[in-house]
Amino acid sequence: MLNRFSGSVFQAWEEVNDLYMMSSSNTNHNMSNGLTLFSQNVTGKPITRMSSHSRSFSWLKMTPALITAFLTAIISPMLPISEAQAVMRATCQLSADEVAKKDDLRQGAIAGDQTAQAEYEALLQEQAQRLNTCRSQNWPKNQAIWVRLYPCDARPGKLDALLDRIVSKGYNQVYVETFYDGRVLLPMADNPTAWPSAIRTPGLENRDLLAEVIQKGRQRGLKVYAWHFTMNFGHSYAQTPEREAALAKNGRGQNTMNIRQELGLHADAESQEGHVFVDPYSPQARKDYSVMISEVLKRQPDGMLFDYVRYMRGVGPASVVSNVDQLWIYSQASRETLYQRALNQKGREMIRRFVANGRITAQDIAEINQQHPTEGEPLWQGRSVVATKTVATPEQLQPQLQWELWYLSVAHAVQGILDFVALAIEPIEAQGIPAGAVFFPGGNRPVGERGYDSRLQPWDRFPASMEFHPMAYANCGKTHCIVEEVERVISMASPQTRIIPALAGDWGKSIKERPSLEAQMDDIYRRLGNRIDSVSHFAYAWQEPESDRDRKFCTAD
Repeated sequence: MLNRFSGSVFQAWEEVNDLYMMSSSNTNHNMSNGLTLFSQNVTGKPITRMSSHSRSFSWLKMTPALITAFLTAIISPMLPISEAQAVMRATCQLSADEVAKKDDLRQGAIAGDQTAQAEYEALLQEQAQRLNTCRSQNWPKNQAIWVRLYPCDARPGKLDALLDRIVSKGYNQVYVETFYDGRVLLPMADNPTAWPSAIRTPGLENRDLLAEVIQKGRQRGLKVYAWHFTMNFGHSYAQTPEREAALAKNGRGQNTMNIRQELGLHADAESQEGHVFVDPYSPQARKDYSVMISEVLKRQPDGMLFDYVRYMRGVGPASVVSNVDQLWIYSQASRETLYQRALNQKGREMIRRFVANGRITAQDIAEINQQHPTEGEPLWQGRSVVATKTVATPEQLQPQLQWELWYLSVAHAVQGILDFVALAIEPIEAQGIPAGAVFFPGGNRPVGERGYDSRLQPWDRFPASMEFHPMAYANCGKTHCIVEEVERVISMASPQTRIIPALAGDWGKSIKERPSLEAQMDDIYRRLGNRIDSVSHFAYAWQEPESDRDRKFCTAD
């Protein structure tokens, strides 16, 4: 029996050759066009086909009076909007004088001045109300920033200073990195997970920075999301034999520790040491991840985000998978689950030989027929056989069976991701807390005649109840390619799904050839403002590199 979080029923295939032509001839189709295999998700609910177009929503538009009022009152003179921009929006940022006043009161409070402490707390409440009003009356309604905390943030007043700076920049949400690179943001004295604590400084064993940042964020009107890696468990996870068995493996006997990877913008390190992917079918990996999620939930974040909801991406030609031995389905748990997808003995043996040898031959088919003479066609989940009076020879059957076994294997790899996501978000949604998926808009594309993006990221199959956080990081020197990535997500997502694009860059200037955040946001607002009402910015370290460096190495007082 498949366990409850393993997809047990594949959708009846449409005409296989038609699907093959669709996936190979149009790279704009998502991966499910080439492997429409699932009739139910892991909760047993039917999967609804997404519309190719999105339904428009009517969002509150700013009036000219509001624009003028807010531009006059709260746009920071340090971050002017370019005259060339066609869209003028209030940024909800504080003026330099307001920032200085808050900093002075905070310093006084840290020094023990009770009057300054009272004034500081009153000012935080006032600014929280102003921020909420400004964001509710202007686009975007929610503006978030991604941030990592360091041991230095445990020093007196440093976490307050960080959050004050974020609020002053007009953000009303913050995504705090909680599980990353094989570390978890839990105190050493209260960390029952499989990973070491991110804060390991002597004397800080009891400091719970995650709980603190959530509490201090709410004091300032910020919603605080916990941001997690998902199938990327980190190097530390593989240090014991029982957990090494949970790592994803390909047909060449490799795990992701000894494969060159494309790390991407969210990778902080130059090496891939912290990026080790697990088999999503592994009971051990699922158990360990559930424990970590449970511990984070005890801190009651306002939302939880899941990054690396995918397999690793190789470099160069390895960025595309087109053979079964390239798939990360060779760990014991994944292989056994794949074999269980067979519906008769012929099907099981054919799957076993295909996975072991990378192909099925006419001789294999003839031998399997001889071994199981009382069975008809080989069967597995998703395979439908049309009755015919003509008995085909093994040579005639081989090309079709080879093709079907390949797509079965890809679908099995994809289903593992979907099952893992379902397991992760179940306790979160049970508490009424938003859960979001962070993904690459192109991570679900077919490539060429039979290949797929090696990440196999089936975001168009994620539950519609999740927030979608597409990383719109396209870099063409202009904004149109960024907007096109968001448009692709809109075209495939359910109209009910909240889409919150993640944009990379900085205010007021281009960085790494990406247009400024203002330019990116203005183009999204002009073209997609009726569908998109929230954005996030990656990352605090890009906008405030000196501040981030000081926090990382404790170089500031």
